[in-house]
Amino acid sequence: MSPEIALLNNYLIVGAILFGLGLIGFMSRRNMIVMFLAAEMMLQGVSLSLVAWSRFRNDFGGQMLVIFIIAVAACEAAIALGLVTTLFQRSGRLDIADWHALREANQPAFVDEPISEETSTEEPLPTLARAGVAPQVPPVKTDYRPNV
Repeated sequence: MSPEIALLNNYLIVGAILFGLGLIGFMSRRNMIVMFLAAEMMLQGVSLSLVAWSRFRNDFGGQMLVIFIIAVAACEAAIALGLVTTLFQRSGRLDIADWHALREANQPAFVDEPISEETSTEEPLPTLARAGVAPQVPPVKTDYRPNV
């Protein structure tokens, strides 16, 4: 494999990872700020891939498109700031489900399904002690070591 193809491959992998992380963040979060940051991450992943292809083909078309993507991202950030401040003033929270109150009259209301809490019979997970407080360990665990 030539160094140029290896470099292109590495850039495309990093771009795909950025896009995938942004997509996961956008789909799994309901906070508007996190959703807009995830959308920015997706745009940066696409931009990195375009620059990589542009360098590989010795063409400036991809780099010119990245400049437009950066301009669109700046406009998106300005609009997102307006939306976030409007939603926070209106409801006091940044949950995306609050925007459903602004739906059209013929649209059904959004109903958020509650998550059922599962009861487990397993023993609880261990927790860390608070900072500066020594954890309470039974002396059997400190005095007797079966595998020495």
